[in-house]
Amino acid sequence: MTTLNPTATPLNLDQHPCFNPKIKGKFGRVHLPVAPKCNVQCNFCNRKYDCVNESRPGVTSKVLEPHQAAEYMAKILEKEPRITVAGIAGPGDPFANAWETLETMRLLRERFPDLILCLATNGMGLKPEHVDEIARIGVSHVTVTVNAIDPDIGAQVYRWFRDGNLVLRGRQGAERLLSRQMEAIRALKAADVVVKVNTVVIPGVNDHHAIEIAETVAAMGVDLFNAMPMYPTPDTPFGVLPEPSPKEMAVLRRHAGEFITPMTHCTRCRADAVGLLGEDRSEEFRGCLTDCSTLPRKPEVERPYVAVATFEGVLVNEHLGDAVRLQIWQQTPDGFALVEERPTPERGLGPRRWKLLADQLQDCRALLVSGIGESPRQILRESGLLIVEMTGFMEAGLQTLYNGGDVTALRGRNRSVGEKVCKGTGSGCG
Repeated sequence: MTTLNPTATPLNLDQHPCFNPKIKGKFGRVHLPVAPKCNVQCNFCNRKYDCVNESRPGVTSKVLEPHQAAEYMAKILEKEPRITVAGIAGPGDPFANAWETLETMRLLRERFPDLILCLATNGMGLKPEHVDEIARIGVSHVTVTVNAIDPDIGAQVYRWFRDGNLVLRGRQGAERLLSRQMEAIRALKAADVVVKVNTVVIPGVNDHHAIEIAETVAAMGVDLFNAMPMYPTPDTPFGVLPEPSPKEMAVLRRHAGEFITPMTHCTRCRADAVGLLGEDRSEEFRGCLTDCSTLPRKPEVERPYVAVATFEGVLVNEHLGDAVRLQIWQQTPDGFALVEERPTPERGLGPRRWKLLADQLQDCRALLVSGIGESPRQILRESGLLIVEMTGFMEAGLQTLYNGGDVTALRGRNRSVGEKVCKGTGSGCG
């Protein structure tokens, strides 16, 4: 039994079937598809290609929001009590969707304290502050996919890399990714997180390089190494390459085992996989997943207000970066009432502007805006604020938020002619 931090629940980490092959037929896992965006483009991946009878990473039938994932988890445990692990492995990357990922983990830890929590990431967006939060929540297992430790090889594996608003290609992008991966692994091990490294073995690209990856990560204290044969996916640059044979993979794993414990029972799970390893029940739970994907967000009594970016108090028609004040609204027995107007922090402060605004909106459950940049979106969402982009009558947005409607129906990115669009540079313009 292991205690992850002074406030965490003692967990039996031996009950993680991906890290302990001896119990793979006794305990199962569920992957919660809450992370749709990805920050790298692998040359073997096409996330739009989803066959319901296929089991491979990067595909899911539905994407859930954090509160929906928690409800889905509850329904799964009712039907399959052998599930001991809840993980997030896509369909994009958890830390290209950091708020959704960490909020889901927080909700699961609160509602299901006995669950083992794990994440699988490429490492590009896994920052030190995320590792701190992972440790605080009690996420015990993290998998980092490292397909190359030579940037020239990495440049062949990936088409592009996104670091915030910056898109990189070739060796430059591969160097950035490798640096982030090494930093993430060191930080995770320093936080006493169990770390597995996945390597997708690609014939003629990195197959000769995989043992060097294993040796390198073993020296960093990584606990487990999973060499995975590439799945040839249609409509990708590597779709015409052959899948490595079981014999080739067995030889590679044997050599990797000279440096690190190899994983030999990986089933290349979908991003919505559920059940025991080798006995996936995602098709059986598909209807439940679909139903949970429409569940409305529950009202938050402790945050009674909604902030609105509006010019005249009737329409949601102002971009957050342009707003010098926000209207604060609440629901009353007689309808919706304006509480006050709050000035937004001054421009030119960069990310600090949005952290100050987050402090100002701690009593608000949501923010209605016609547009918002990526930097404020991320900072405000991490503070627990629901961000809804919409155009149209403010009352429609308030009705939906307060009465448990589907906020996804509100979301729209239509801009009126001449409206300024934020470039998302993080400079504080929005």
